Amino acid sequence: MSRVSDDLAALLDDRLAAADAELRQRWPGDPGTRQPVHTVYVPADRFTAETPAEWGAVALELLDREAPSARALAEITGIPVDLVGEVHDRMRAKLADEPVEDLRVDFEDGYGHRPGAEEDDAVRAAAAALSALAGRKGAPPFLGIRFKSFEAPTRRRGLRTLDLLLDGLLTAGELPAGLRLTLPKVTSVAQVAAMGEVCERLEENYGLPAGRLVFEIQVETPQAVLAADGTAAVAGMVTAAGGRCSGLHYGTYDYSAALGIAAAQQSLDHPAADHAKAVMQLAAAGTGVRLSDGSTNVLPVGEPERVRAAWRLHARLVQRALERGYYQGWDMHPGHLPTRYLATYAFFRRDLPATAARIRAYLARAETDVMDEPATAQALANAVLRGLDCGAVSAEEAAESTGIDRARLEGLARRTAA
Repeated sequence: MSRVSDDLAALLDDRLAAADAELRQRWPGDPGTRQPVHTVYVPADRFTAETPAEWGAVALELLDREAPSARALAEITGIPVDLVGEVHDRMRAKLADEPVEDLRVDFEDGYGHRPGAEEDDAVRAAAAALSALAGRKGAPPFLGIRFKSFEAPTRRRGLRTLDLLLDGLLTAGELPAGLRLTLPKVTSVAQVAAMGEVCERLEENYGLPAGRLVFEIQVETPQAVLAADGTAAVAGMVTAAGGRCSGLHYGTYDYSAALGIAAAQQSLDHPAADHAKAVMQLAAAGTGVRLSDGSTNVLPVGEPERVRAAWRLHARLVQRALERGYYQGWDMHPGHLPTRYLATYAFFRRDLPATAARIRAYLARAETDVMDEPATAQALANAVLRGLDCGAVSAEEAAESTGIDRARLEGLARRTAA
């Protein structure tokens, strides 16, 4: 006989109603949409509608010259040759068909400070090029700009650039479906709240649906990680965005320099970088906000040995990020694309057989040497879906290995109703 009355249950429902509502609002879970594996940053004065295709061509040319075979690429990067052989043709096809998954036209550090009229012209040109690019086969599914920060010296310029971009895009047609805006050098929760207000005002002025504009917060200052009162400022920033924050992007070099780390030691795998990204990961968990690693400034250019050393480094850093649950990063040069896709494809394909076997066992409630719970099954399904989204795994391979189709995988991953 039950000793707990319905009255007590009703009392708990009433007492916890506010907490229940806060949980639903602040931690809605993953949005169930594709996350790009990288973000490519291109200075505004170097960007045209041809840029993604040009990057892919440069990447393939570099591969042909420095690593014309899977074995050569394996020797350079240290990734097992059988795994490189498995993904080699797939990686080359990606570079030819969709070399860039996410593109930002940079009006901040990569562009610098220019006369106002010059930046105005550059924004209008960028808007026209982005509109032309968005409709092409093989265009980046996600694209946008990084404008200047909301710090006092650059606030008005950043706001004007953003306004001109929207005007140019809407004059040319509709906003690109995957439009993303990047707010850099954030130093306060107030700046994020202000960005939310800016988005709301722009939506009203341009007749856009409420919530259409979303933005990423670039975490590249100490103030964005740790507030003056000792709390994690970035968590407050996610809340202050009011549901408009789509991502937290780590800024390797601004953050490292602000901590006083010597230039030679600034890198994605520095302990200070690991700490910042761990805080970001915790702040983003369950909120629907995606996390992105930063970039390396070691470029695969020059003599063959320099190219190969840069590839080894980049492949290691990408693999390291994936192992830590950072599924996106920045790429600053076309030569980074081969190792981005090589390391990413190798990561998802290496674990596919074991992942698929665990999914089958979970669905069959079979006894194995690993007992997976629903949360783990969710992570297993998400790993397969990430491989599908970026092209590491085909739909046929996923269905054959797991025994279920994509719709069922999405249900298991809680991207849709099961």
